[in-house]
Amino acid sequence: MAINRARTALAQVFFQRCFYLFVAVLVLVMAVLLLEPTPRGRILLNVGNLLVVVAAIAAVGRTQLSFVIALLLATPTLLFQWLALDDGDSQFLLHSWAFGAALYASTIGYLLRYVFQQDVMTADKLYGAAAAYLMLGAQWGYFYAIANHLQPGSFAFGGAIVSPQFDDLLYFSFTVLTSTGFGDAVPVLRYARGLCVLEQLAGALFLAILIARLSGVYPPRRDDVGT
Repeated sequence: MAINRARTALAQVFFQRCFYLFVAVLVLVMAVLLLEPTPRGRILLNVGNLLVVVAAIAAVGRTQLSFVIALLLATPTLLFQWLALDDGDSQFLLHSWAFGAALYASTIGYLLRYVFQQDVMTADKLYGAAAAYLMLGAQWGYFYAIANHLQPGSFAFGGAIVSPQFDDLLYFSFTVLTSTGFGDAVPVLRYARGLCVLEQLAGALFLAILIARLSGVYPPRRDDVGT
């Protein structure tokens, strides 16, 4: 079957699935923040996003169902992104953000299911947890972009309400996720503030639950049980 052959081929290329996904997401996040929004920069970002999507499909494609779901979400994400690059229509960008957020959400869900399985904690699972954390910040960047598109003026940067680019919103997302809060970017409208609170809760709960999972990997020694 073609789907099974494609899934097997990706598994052979990305044999350390979560590691490659972690590296791809990290590189893409840094590229979004550092590259200038020139035509060449946008092309490089789209190529980087393509690599992340392929790595995400490989990471979650451990079963035929998860592979098909990731593929169905990845295809319109890339299609609308390239259409926006070629046409410049903001509606294409909106569709790309929506499908991208759905792809990231499904990938995070499958990664967490894999990480929290009652098995031995491996290096691949640790990279899976790290990739999920990075994707959480990127996913909320999509959410903020959608919120600002639907309600312009949702954010203020440097004390002024502006029309932020995606790299600005991604920067804001990671300051919220890590509870850094430099104060140079703030949500202004109600829905943006609601998303901000949800991301803060998601980031705090993610770290707390992950630490609890890691602490449960090593059971107490027998001489400590009776003390």
